[in-house]
Amino acid sequence: MPVALEYLHMVYPERLPLHGLLYGRNSVDEYGNGSSVETQISTGHDLCTEFGIEVVDTFEDPGVSASRYGRKPRHDFEALLKAIREKRGSIVIAFEASRYYRDLEQYVRLRKACMENDVLLCYNRTVYDLSKKEDRKLTAQDAIAAEEEVDNIRERAIRTNLRLAEQGRPSGRIIFGYKRRYDPDTGELIGQVLHEEQAPIALRCWQDVDAGKSTLSVAKWLNSLGEVTRRQSGVPWTAETVHHMLVNPSYIGKRIHRGRVIGDAAWPALLDGHEGTALFSRVEKKLSDPARKTMKESRVRHLLSRIALCGECGDHGMMTARSRPHNKAATYLTCSAKFDTCMPEKWLDPFVQTALLAWLASPAARNAFLPEEDAHSKKVLQWRTQLAAVTKQLGEARELAGEIDEETNEFLLSPVALATLERKLTPTAAKLTKQIADATAGTSQGVTDLILAPDPWKAWFGDEESGTPELPLEQKRDVIRNCVTVRVYKTARRGVRAFDPERIKLSFFGTPGYVARAITPKEYAKQQQDAAVKELAAARGRRRGPAHA
Repeated sequence: MPVALEYLHMVYPERLPLHGLLYGRNSVDEYGNGSSVETQISTGHDLCTEFGIEVVDTFEDPGVSASRYGRKPRHDFEALLKAIREKRGSIVIAFEASRYYRDLEQYVRLRKACMENDVLLCYNRTVYDLSKKEDRKLTAQDAIAAEEEVDNIRERAIRTNLRLAEQGRPSGRIIFGYKRRYDPDTGELIGQVLHEEQAPIALRCWQDVDAGKSTLSVAKWLNSLGEVTRRQSGVPWTAETVHHMLVNPSYIGKRIHRGRVIGDAAWPALLDGHEGTALFSRVEKKLSDPARKTMKESRVRHLLSRIALCGECGDHGMMTARSRPHNKAATYLTCSAKFDTCMPEKWLDPFVQTALLAWLASPAARNAFLPEEDAHSKKVLQWRTQLAAVTKQLGEARELAGEIDEETNEFLLSPVALATLERKLTPTAAKLTKQIADATAGTSQGVTDLILAPDPWKAWFGDEESGTPELPLEQKRDVIRNCVTVRVYKTARRGVRAFDPERIKLSFFGTPGYVARAITPKEYAKQQQDAAVKELAAARGRRRGPAHA
């Protein structure tokens, strides 16, 4: 039977003096409460002092769940098990059973370690000898209760979060740029508002990426500002965390639950109105481009590397910058697919920049990026009307599928009919939504600034007289990618080493031949596979033809 600490010296005199291993763990519940690890360890030291137990070591897992739903590893719990196996202590002490485990699997591991090494287990000022079946039964019951308790907490948290999500109210961590307001009397959460200092800084993050800066450069800028941009977790900004922030619909006033938008949020949007939504859409589209996963934009040191394409190979053949072994100063752009085309960077860069800036200064660029509002608005209105009709039809169908005819006792719309309708209309709704988002996203700020600039050359290369700085390389690359597709072809005659502008073909935005990006290796492989399947089908058709005839 378990023994109170007060009688430990009487029941186990042969084990004295005892050497204690203290363990503390906490995880904040949904109400923000929880006994701190410091308090647990301090209480453990007091108990050991009171009952003559020598503390050998302490183990702490702050902010870590002990349930099967936990995502963080419990490093010190594993170290505790190792200490038990090494017999560095004779009794393990914790605040309560749920500090050790909220999962039966972890209880079994701790029980086995204590049994095999003759170590006592203590919690709630009670000592258990796990070599005895009565003590094992009681600790197992406590472990089951601890596991059941965490399941109940999780179910309450799920219901609470769903209710808050349906109401558009915030829950969980505070996102950067916002702060929470609480009732001064009850401490209850009132709502979420924009942070006076952080909100303008967060807004600039979208503006910088829209202008062509990389997420890594934005992260470095945020970290350089110091305390005002410190994240709630205290972890410095990285390119990944900036990326996660910039694609979060919460900043345009949308409420997310379990990874999807379920409605409007109750807090003000940081990116407000049509312009804010358009800015968010442009940045989200840029960051979701699959081609971004194949390169580190912030590490590129060449203007057209991995932007220019090999005209011989196709749109998957990106040109990459390479230096000749015998001449490190001379850089060539070479086809990365078959290495069959190359051109010196000193020829290609000036040609492309000259043609691009001349085009940006022409009416063609304005017409391509800033179309007539009337025609543009009519097209968007047509798509919005179609989307509203599709959404209404789906909504009415779902309502009918949930109602029963009183006369026939059957659903007004069968599940099969509903599934067929959803399978047909859901892709249509997704397509219309994407068309509207693309059409209303507008033009990136970097391109707009150059089109509206009095002199695109000075805006691009800088101007000492007016104090205009030269555009950073990453912003130049972003403008090129958005405005023109560069294709390089082989020389007409072998051995010719003079510059031939006929080898370069430029396709500007809005003209045939322009592509927003190169085809990724995965997309190219899929194209090749589809082409092979079609060719095989055609070959089979040709073989069957005469026989059927």
